[in-house]
Parts: sequence; C-alpha cells; structure tokens
Amino acid sequence: MRKILRNFTIKQIIVVLSVVLCLLIWAGISVFATVKKQELLDQNAAARWSEESDSAQISCFFAAGTNVDKNSVMTFEHSLDAALKEASITAPSESARLWADAYSVQGKVTLTNGKTTLEANTVGVGGDFFLFHPLQLINGSYFSGSDLMHDRILIDEDAAWQLFGSNDVTGMEVRIGGTPHYIAGVIKREQGRLNEAAGLDKTLVYISYETMEAQGIVTGINTYEIVMPDPVSGFAYAKVKEKFGIDEVSMQVVENSARYGLKSLFTVIAEFSTRSMNSYAIGYPYWENVARGWEDIFAVLLVLQVLFLLIPAFIIIVTVIILWKRKEWTWRDVWRVLTDWKDTVAERFRKEKSKWKYF
Repeated sequence: MRKILRNFTIKQIIVVLSVVLCLLIWAGISVFATVKKQELLDQNAAARWSEESDSAQISCFFAAGTNVDKNSVMTFEHSLDAALKEASITAPSESARLWADAYSVQGKVTLTNGKTTLEANTVGVGGDFFLFHPLQLINGSYFSGSDLMHDRILIDEDAAWQLFGSNDVTGMEVRIGGTPHYIAGVIKREQGRLNEAAGLDKTLVYISYETMEAQGIVTGINTYEIVMPDPVSGFAYAKVKEKFGIDEVSMQVVENSARYGLKSLFTVIAEFSTRSMNSYAIGYPYWENVARGWEDIFAVLLVLQVLFLLIPAFIIIVTVIILWKRKEWTWRDVWRVLTDWKDTVAERFRKEKSKWKYF
C-alpha cells in the first residue's frame, strides 16, 4: 500500500478520497431511502396485494360537506366492477378478488368501563381497513368491516392502561354512548417526531364506521382507499377519479404506490415552496400527514443523491480533461497497443489449441 501511495501526490490522494467519500455517502443515502420506503406499510398495500407489480394503491380524500357515505362507496364499487369487466380484466381464479377497499373517518369518542371514562381520538373504519394499515398488535386481533356485529374495537396501549391498568385486555367490555363494545386487540402506536406531529401524539382507538354513525359523530366518509389492477401505468388512478365523479375541489386523489418514485419526487422538488399551501377543505388522516412528511424528506434526500453523484462525476471529468491536455501519446500509439494486445491473445489461443490437438 505504501509503495502505491508513493506514486501519488497529495492532491491526487485528496481527489481519490473525495470521489470515494461522495460515492459512499450516495450509497448510504440510497440504502436508507430504500429501506425507509419499504417500512412505510400504509403506502405499500399494492406490493402486499400482488407480487407481480401489476396493482396500484389509490387514496381519495374528501372535503367536508362532500357527503360521501356507504351508499356512495357501493355505487362506486359497482361502477368499478363494470369498468374492469369492460376492460377484460378478470381475477386469476373464482376465489380471488380483483380489488380490496376501505373507508374511514376521524373523530372523537368517550369510552367508559364503569369506573373510568376516557375521551380519545378515533378512527371509524369500514371495509378492509387493516389490509391497508397493518398496525402492530400487542395482543388480540383486527376486526373487519364485513363482521355481522359492529361491536369490536382496537385500542392503543395508552387507552388500555388508562381504562384497565393493563395492556392484556382483549375481550374486555367498554361502553360507547351506553352501548357495550368489546376490545378485539391492543395496538402499539407509532412513535417519533413525524408521527406525533401528524396526530399520533394522543390516545387513539379504532371502531367501526357504523358505530360512529350510530353515535351521530360523523356525517360522512372523508377517506377512501383501494388496491386494484393497474395493467397500464395510470389506469387505476384514472378509473378511480372517473367513477367517483367528484370535482377536484372536493376530492383529492393520490396514487400511493407511485408517490415515492423519481418522477413524483422531482415534482415535489419543483413544487417545494408551494406544496404546503392547501387550497382544499380537506383534513388529512394521520397516515397521509406522515406520508406527505416523508415525501419532503425523500425529495431532500434525492437532491443530496444527485449532488453526491455530480461531485465525483465533475471531479472525474476535470481529471480526464487535465490528463488529456498533458498526454504524451497519440491515437496511433493507442492503436498500436491494441493491435499488439490482439496479436498476443491470438498467439496464446493458437498455442493452447495446438496442445489439445494431440488428445
């Protein structure tokens, strides 16, 4: 190593180390961004739904007063089925589903177990909500929008300790507006500055959308999510917008499965100074706030990735130009070296061939 280093000047060593350092930083940023994107489970339903990369996850966020309800969702589902049939898109088998969807609304409820009363932030859910949001269970299980009874709930650790003084409370009874409900499971609420800023800084429970309606807490759905076939890029996004038929002022549509791609992130960079301005009367759920926060972070990381690739590229180009100007050889010398190399290889091949002729 010392012998090799003696052949380099201090400037050359600095240049080489600079190039290596930039490439190592670029690689580190790339690995971090890739791993973090995979960890954002709320944004990766399409990857979990199909390993063939032929599906897309789409989210719709509705403005207050849009009056989207379960009947609106059912009408959309029938329209979507017709559109897929018209496009000759069918399920691979009779038992397989072409798509899955979920809807939700945010609010507050008061839980009581007879001794303790707790007011908590609440997400009222329907459909396959936990397919899109695989929350970390401490114990118990999820409930489904297809359950005949809508009396099961999920609570977080904080709610469990405040109500019962334990997190092992699956099956315990609580009352919402005097109606008994049963704890299906206890979840671990995501931690971290971004999650807390997005709305996960307070106690959170998940109940059925039907319970939210029955308690008169909500007047409509504000989030709809679907994972569905996307045979051509943009097909799913366009069909969802078309079949809901709600104007862009009242509905914002996001293609989750493409939001962290290069094209989308370059759009975030281009709109960096204005994207925080929200002209919609839409309140995002916590998972969308988290996703938008990571969009900004990934956009910054992309800028750094480009920068740490451009620096070594610039250094290499400048070095090549300098070496070119100082060169003491001609293209005829290069041709002669290549010709000699070719003749040497051919001669070796002939010698090896002659050895095997006698076997």
